[in-house]
Amino acid sequence: MSRIHDMGGRLGTGPVDPQDGYDFAEAKDWHKRALALNVACGFLGQWNIDASRHARELLDPTDYMSFSYYEKWMGGLADLMVDRGVVTVNELASGKAEGVSPIADKAAKPESVEAVLTHGSPYTRDAAGPKFAVGAVVKTRRIARNVAVPGGHTRLPAYAAGAEGVVVLQHGAHVFPDSNAHFKGEAAEPLYAVQFSAQELWGDEADPRDVVVLDLWESYLEPAQ
Repeated sequence: MSRIHDMGGRLGTGPVDPQDGYDFAEAKDWHKRALALNVACGFLGQWNIDASRHARELLDPTDYMSFSYYEKWMGGLADLMVDRGVVTVNELASGKAEGVSPIADKAAKPESVEAVLTHGSPYTRDAAGPKFAVGAVVKTRRIARNVAVPGGHTRLPAYAAGAEGVVVLQHGAHVFPDSNAHFKGEAAEPLYAVQFSAQELWGDEADPRDVVVLDLWESYLEPAQ
């Protein structure tokens, strides 16, 4: 079953406004601090990007729907820091450390931040060659779930489960989020861009000229019959 965050194609939440007018340069000061704090905590090396995404997915549904974008980031970060032993609940509540952290030396150094952010953290890896060629007709797994970890993280959206599409691009092998989010190894797999007709996903009411392209890992796919 999908969690509340898997909102693609869900009725009742209103249209997406691509012109929402948000300008990070003019954002509230705490938004910038929230982003900086998430990046700084990433330097501690206690989790990965997939785990941080999953932490936000695990927020209480009521909180998830009422929180703003960066409130979700902060809620997920707080839970992750406690779960991974970076801080205690008491430290988080009081804002005061109960001693020197054993990972204090991993804290980001100001002089190293620019270089790290400039180069990023590539998630491409070496793995077995792709099973599907460009042009192959494939079908996604019927249920959008993590098959290794019950209730776990997955990048297969519920609205595309069981849908038939065409491989339009091979991205090479990338870290597999369904494993990496749960610290079970990178388990790199081939990654593909798969094109679906809008009508395949949304039904006859969709415009027949529209398509949706999703990046999907190989284990999400099977040959279409």
